[in-house]
This record gives sequence, C-alpha cells and structure tokens, in this order.
Amino acid sequence: MKLLLDECIDRKFARELADYEVKTVPQMGWAGVKNGQLLAFAEAEFDVFITVDLNLSFQQNLSQFDIAIIVLKATSNRLADLQPLAPEVLASLATIAKGQATVVGA
Repeated sequence: MKLLLDECIDRKFARELADYEVKTVPQMGWAGVKNGQLLAFAEAEFDVFITVDLNLSFQQNLSQFDIAIIVLKATSNRLADLQPLAPEVLASLATIAKGQATVVGA
C-alpha cells in the first residue's frame, strides 16, 4: 500500500508508518498543487492520501477519486501532535475505502 503525505504534514511522520511506502507531496514535485488536481495526481500512484485539511471532504467530491483519504485531527500539524495518531492511522488502513475520508484523532 502506497501512502502520500500532504505538504502540511512533517515528512518525519513517515517514520511512524514504516511498514508502508510513504512519499510526501513535495517529494513528488506537487507542492502548491490545489486539492482537486492533487487528488487526481495522487490517485494514479497512491492508495491513501493523508492530510490535516478538515475541509477537504467539503471542498471536493471525494467519491470521484480512486484514493482513500485519512484526515488527521490534532491540535496542530506539528509532528509532536501528529505522532500520537499514528497507531490509529495504521489501524484504519485495514478498513478504509477509496473515495471516502476517514477522520483520525480527537
């Protein structure tokens, strides 16, 4: 399973997901690409897109994209705030569905 971390997530968060192939939006050369186009790019190469953008499911029709979305809900996008969510992210990977957003965290 291939995971893509949004550009607003610290790349070091990938270490928490070590059993998976993880890339970041900047590593893919997609920094600054808007969400709709970003999801279109991502669905061609990744299974899951991980973001902290709580509004993504309201801004985009996720069912049109062949990629699952995990939204991290934390007090900030700092690594220290996101790391505690890693076990829940890993657990959700077994049940997530493409074209839907799963919210992980408080």
